[in-house]
Amino acid sequence: MQQGIGAEDMARLVEDWASAHGRTRDRLLPLLHWLQEEIGYVDDMAVPAIAAALNLSRADVHGVVTFYHDFRRAPAGRHVVKLCRAESCQARGGAAMEAAAADRLGVAMGETRRDGQVTLEPVYCLGLCAVGPNALVDGRPVARVDAAALDRIAREIAA
Repeated sequence: MQQGIGAEDMARLVEDWASAHGRTRDRLLPLLHWLQEEIGYVDDMAVPAIAAALNLSRADVHGVVTFYHDFRRAPAGRHVVKLCRAESCQARGGAAMEAAAADRLGVAMGETRRDGQVTLEPVYCLGLCAVGPNALVDGRPVARVDAAALDRIAREIAA
């Protein structure tokens, strides 16, 4: 994953991808996913380059980036904790676990802690509804999140 690239390098990355994969409207989501995988987020400076490469308006690109929850517009922390906000997890105490996680990890939902160690994000169903509330910790599912699980997650992140 690259980080800290300038506007010129960003434009070159986007142009190279579009040359290899196509310049049609239907390439927008694949390009955004690739860019996030490549640099860790979709930088606002990429929007004009993406719009130009795919012959879209900047508003079209910006609208897609901001509509989908999976696209980050800033770098994530070293660890990413996603808490399920779907109805089943909420019915099983998800809101209380969300508040406890924010307190225990020292970061508000949707934010990255100042030290860059952890990002806390919502996710809207992990498909583990019978064993909620649930989380993804660095892509690994954690079921039945309770105070003890939050302590384990916090220790893992601190290590």
